[in-house]
Amino acid sequence: MGVSGVGKSTLAQALAKRLGVPYVDADTLHPAANVAKMAAGVALDDADRWPWLTRVRMAMRAEGQVVVACSALRRSYRDALRGAGGVRFLHLAASPALIEERLTLRHGHFMHADMLAGQLKTLEPPGPDETDVATLPAADDPSALLDDALRALERLRPGTSVAPLVAARNATPTCRL
Repeated sequence: MGVSGVGKSTLAQALAKRLGVPYVDADTLHPAANVAKMAAGVALDDADRWPWLTRVRMAMRAEGQVVVACSALRRSYRDALRGAGGVRFLHLAASPALIEERLTLRHGHFMHADMLAGQLKTLEPPGPDETDVATLPAADDPSALLDDALRALERLRPGTSVAPLVAARNATPTCRL
């Protein structure tokens, strides 16, 4: 989870490959009207997002074990996705400058760099009671970020406390979704 351009899709694809499970990009589940709206530089509102989040949750249920790249910017959106059961989140965080740089280098995506400020304003960072969420620095080297993500997923259990992420980078991950 995280704002557009933070690296959700890149990490999620790597996680899915490493774990041998399907990958779903929630952006592909947006109805055409949502994509057109964002491509025109207009932010989505909750009336646009709720049907999309329902599609995402349904895809999660249909796939069983799956890695999904989804913004899930607000607590209420994460709560809706939790309805799929057994959900764990990795919140990718980076400086606005780094994310903007990534967005300006990305081509062919409907989300434009000028919409980043609105996403950052919408973002509700995970609260301490969201025990199924780990926040990871998206500025890390991609292979180090993948290793950190796997270790975080091992520690996260829906409905349990989050253990600190202090494992050595060379630990062998045994994560199962």
